[in-house]
Amino acid sequence: MKRRRILLTGASGTLGRNFLDLVGGDPSYEILSLLRPESRECPKWASVREVRIDFSQRGSVERVVADFRPDTIVHCAATGMEFPRTEWFDLIRFNVDFTVNLCESTADSGGSHFIYVGTGLAYRPLARPLNESDALDTLHPYGASKAAADILVRAAAAEFRLPLTVLRPFSFTGVGDDRSRLFPSLLRSASEGKAFALTSGEQVRDHISASDVARGIVASINKTPAPSQPEIFNLGSGSLVSVRTLVEQVVTELQLPVNLEFGAKDPPKFEPACLVADSSNAWSQLDWRPRHRLAHAVWQLAEESFPELELTEPREHL
Repeated sequence: MKRRRILLTGASGTLGRNFLDLVGGDPSYEILSLLRPESRECPKWASVREVRIDFSQRGSVERVVADFRPDTIVHCAATGMEFPRTEWFDLIRFNVDFTVNLCESTADSGGSHFIYVGTGLAYRPLARPLNESDALDTLHPYGASKAAADILVRAAAAEFRLPLTVLRPFSFTGVGDDRSRLFPSLLRSASEGKAFALTSGEQVRDHISASDVARGIVASINKTPAPSQPEIFNLGSGSLVSVRTLVEQVVTELQLPVNLEFGAKDPPKFEPACLVADSSNAWSQLDWRPRHRLAHAVWQLAEESFPELELTEPREHL
């Protein structure tokens, strides 16, 4: 049986990690993981080979792509969502320039299926669930850099007749999300016995498990679009729930020993008041829906990265 050849960026990040948890041990895949020299060490999977490479060296990236001849390129790598925030122009250099270079390498190598993992933060903020036809228009630094890359890869796909899928996940967490975003920061505060300072929590967010986003990537690999007709899928729950309610529910379900200080922090600049996905397109065309409960994804993160916390395991599935 011919093995499916996948080139992956971002294995050291949350989505890349969860994707490899699903397929990294599957013998029907042959996966080449591209990592930056400074990326942290990743778990080892039987079907995965690593190459560390300077992503700013376009020629080196082109040679790796040409030599491997992937059936599919899954581009998860990005920068800018951890604290402290990446310097503004460095966001552009990585999230835009490297994405365009990788897309060019795809075109030069014969047109592999290119899967670009964007973000719901690219959309113009609206007080309703967002669908794929809504405009990409934001001043959020990370969202703007991802929106620019999103537009450019779709234009390149049309110009060079590349099979392209754009995935726009909204908020997520799970194993591998152990740095400075919302839920690892919550767990770290509990582990250190400190109060957890938050914004007012009035903003509405659509959080799902990172493993569910990874399932969306796998579903996209199995549905290659026609050349020059890119497919776009939001990945989210569609749930209109405030951050305050989400955090309080997780704390209650896990019996997490932490004092929540809502209103102790100002929200970051350009943070949307509402960020929720209309994922009906993914439901109908990818046969994809979230399966896992957010509280269980946070519990899994705690089990791996904060084992000193003795937490109650919540129900796993929706």
